[in-house]
Amino acid sequence: MNKLLASLAVVAITAGSAYAQGQTHKLAFQVDENDPAVMNLTLNNVENVLDYYKSQGDTAQIEVVAFGPGLNMYLKGKSPVAERIGAIQLAHPEVKFDACNNTLSKMEKAAGHKLDLLEEATVVPAGVVRLAELQQEGFAYIRP
Repeated sequence: MNKLLASLAVVAITAGSAYAQGQTHKLAFQVDENDPAVMNLTLNNVENVLDYYKSQGDTAQIEVVAFGPGLNMYLKGKSPVAERIGAIQLAHPEVKFDACNNTLSKMEKAAGHKLDLLEEATVVPAGVVRLAELQQEGFAYIRP
């Protein structure tokens, strides 16, 4: 019986230390401004979070959700941060870049033609709804 209790104690301690390291932290970043400074600040924060958690032995699950004027962040030929997004995606393929379909549809209607998004961007039905879903899934909400 003592051996069984000792074995269970080792399992519990091992599980606890495994939980203490190797955690996944979930963050959702909002971009709703057509401002290169805000876009760059967001990407700085994304890279800093990834670096920090890596140094702690943890990982980060990150989604950057752009809507409204912030959708310019993902427009081919207009995005002031296209190269940075490509570099982040290459180094961290787990980072998701979400583009609001509501905004995209309105921008296309105003432009009178289809707009091309960066390859890294994934269209979601509604940016605000996606942020709400992520918060319900336990993501921390960040608005730089």
